[in-house]
Amino acid sequence: MARPRSSIGKIVGASLVGTTIEWYDFFLYGSAAALVFNEIFFPTADPLTGTLIAFITYAIGFLARPLGGVVFGHFGDKVGRKKLLVLSLLLMGGATFAMGLLPTYDAIGVGAPVLLTVLRLVQGFALGGEWGGAVLIVSEHGGDKHRGFWASWPQSGAPGGNLLATGVLALLAAVQSESTFQAWGWRVPFLLSGVLVMVGLWIRLSVSESPVFLEAQARAEAAAAHGAKEAPPVVEVFRRNWREVLTAIGTRFGENISYYVLTSFVLVYVTKHLDLPKSTALNAVLIGSAVHFVTIPAWGALSDRIGRRPVTLIGSAGMALWAFAFFGLVDSESFAVITAAVTVGLLFHGAMYGPQAAFISEMFDTKVRYSGASMGSQLASIVAGALAPIIAVELLKEYDSSVPVALYLSLAAVVTTVTVALARETRGRDLRTEAGESPTAGPPPAPAGPAAPAARTEETAVRSGEPS
Repeated sequence: MARPRSSIGKIVGASLVGTTIEWYDFFLYGSAAALVFNEIFFPTADPLTGTLIAFITYAIGFLARPLGGVVFGHFGDKVGRKKLLVLSLLLMGGATFAMGLLPTYDAIGVGAPVLLTVLRLVQGFALGGEWGGAVLIVSEHGGDKHRGFWASWPQSGAPGGNLLATGVLALLAAVQSESTFQAWGWRVPFLLSGVLVMVGLWIRLSVSESPVFLEAQARAEAAAAHGAKEAPPVVEVFRRNWREVLTAIGTRFGENISYYVLTSFVLVYVTKHLDLPKSTALNAVLIGSAVHFVTIPAWGALSDRIGRRPVTLIGSAGMALWAFAFFGLVDSESFAVITAAVTVGLLFHGAMYGPQAAFISEMFDTKVRYSGASMGSQLASIVAGALAPIIAVELLKEYDSSVPVALYLSLAAVVTTVTVALARETRGRDLRTEAGESPTAGPPPAPAGPAAPAARTEETAVRSGEPS
């Protein structure tokens, strides 16, 4: 059966659009926390204290991500990647839309930040399941030779979502007065999420399930018919793959921290510490995110040529050094120089982020891949991304200097550098094989039974990931 020519492109497009929308929702909160939530949900006498409280609720969303990773990972490994991706999109979009309807602190008092925090938890839960499913459905459709390139496209959804969120906020800041934005303008980008989710849902419902998963599911059903019992995927991950989980956490550590410092904390630093207009910070992040979006797949493609580890090390080592130059350039207060500082920082981040989807996917076997990839990535989000803006704001507040923040960013990148330097290269692994099998051994034999032919047919149809 010949694979339709548009198959891999359609899969990549569905993952990219859906991931961009979910990251738009998630990053919109981060930008709003830095710019407006401190005043309308957490009013205090000290602007930095209000911002710090807003970022704490921002971090709460990260706490729910590992739970989302466990739940979505379990069912994603049991019933498939596609169904869970549809659910994550609906949960994220619904929570974000509801944020746009919330009453403020002045209207209902403490109930406003409580409701905001509950919706932030829903966002975190949904995003915890999104990342693993989005990168896996692409990784498992694409072929071994170009997996780094194909799987990096869902990664572009992060800067794509940030680009969209920052762009909408920048546009509103340009056409509205400060008072209008505070009164109701901030609600517009949250309500816009409802429209975006409908678009993403239509696209995601049109794609097929992962062929690698279908094959593994057929094998598991055949084994179960003969009395075999398997532990839940999350139990199996921590029993057999705890080293890989730790490697995934270390790989994401510096990448996660650097991203939130470069895109969220920089908004606070520029507006509160340097006392520059919101538009300066927003437009700098906007331009940097555009460059970031188009270069992530280039880093993924390079990892197909020279390996996941070398490309990641370029990014982590570069970030460790750039951390100090970054704040020195931002302190110039020149828009062009600030933009260049953010853009170069995001280029180093892209070198870590681009190969990451393939790198982490290739660490785990199919029957636990969703659980393993989700747990590794989302546990990192707690110790890294969740705390990064809080730690950075607290360091700035305590020392009134960017030097401690630069040191924090540099040390985080060193952690990733050491982790990846000690890890095994995964480029070229056949995702259909189990750990220890030869990557050139070919597909395992299909089990007897009614489920086998359908799974093998679809797997053969899309396995190569190349245009037919």
